[in-house]
Amino acid sequence: MTIRILSLHTYPVKSCGAITHTQVDVWSAGLAHDRQWVVVDAEGRFLTQRAHPGMALVQPALGEGALSLNAPEMPTLRVSLRNTGSASPPTPISIWRNDTLGQDEGDVAAHWFSDYLGLACRLYRVHPDAQRLADPQRVAARLERHAVTDAGTVPQHHAFGFADSFPFLIANQSSLDDLNQHLAARDLPAVGMNRFRPNIVIQGLAAYEEDYVSHLRIGPMTFAMVRGCPRCPMPNVDPATAETGPEPMATLSRYRQFETGILFGMHAVVGGAGRNTVLSVGDHVEALLDI
Repeated sequence: MTIRILSLHTYPVKSCGAITHTQVDVWSAGLAHDRQWVVVDAEGRFLTQRAHPGMALVQPALGEGALSLNAPEMPTLRVSLRNTGSASPPTPISIWRNDTLGQDEGDVAAHWFSDYLGLACRLYRVHPDAQRLADPQRVAARLERHAVTDAGTVPQHHAFGFADSFPFLIANQSSLDDLNQHLAARDLPAVGMNRFRPNIVIQGLAAYEEDYVSHLRIGPMTFAMVRGCPRCPMPNVDPATAETGPEPMATLSRYRQFETGILFGMHAVVGGAGRNTVLSVGDHVEALLDI
């Protein structure tokens, strides 16, 4: 079966809503504007739907040189896409155990998120001087294992924004279909792929065949699949309502539990991305198996 891109998604503010694209620019740090902003509390901890499920209802949009954010009973917040952070002092920010740098987006944005979430917080974007690298040890091990295929194609270092651990998350529609069959067998409702917050959704692989793919080639780009994505409880947050429950993770844990966690989707890095590099829904994908 032909493998193609089914859908493309970005999440400009970490843990907030998605933008779905028919076509999107590709940066080495991820899809354009993906997770380039983060909300941080008064103690410097980044906020996510894990503790603040209402963040799912913050809906972003891009246009006219600005990121627009809307949320229930809130006015529209507009944040300029122009990054002038090199002229301002960077703020240290930690994403899990990785240190990086942020640029404060000012009091208006801080008050907007504080009012919506009901606690003091501020909005930061990636500072131009930030050099947070995607797990260098894992990437190096991945490139060593596939040295012949990766040589001259995928670089070793990948700076990226505020995503948890890698610049790209790739998911397989057939794997979601399989999960929904398991849910149906337990008389539970189906879930959408948006529960898993992927960047690139592909169609044409068998269920969980992505576990055994070393690379995806799409046009001039090569995506190296670094590791399966271990899942926290966030897929249990309904992105349409912000309501939480035990599913779909309770069901997924029954058959996708591994030593590294409950896995769904693949973390990836890219080579060959540069100026005027884009992905489009319907693009042909070549999958190289990890053999």
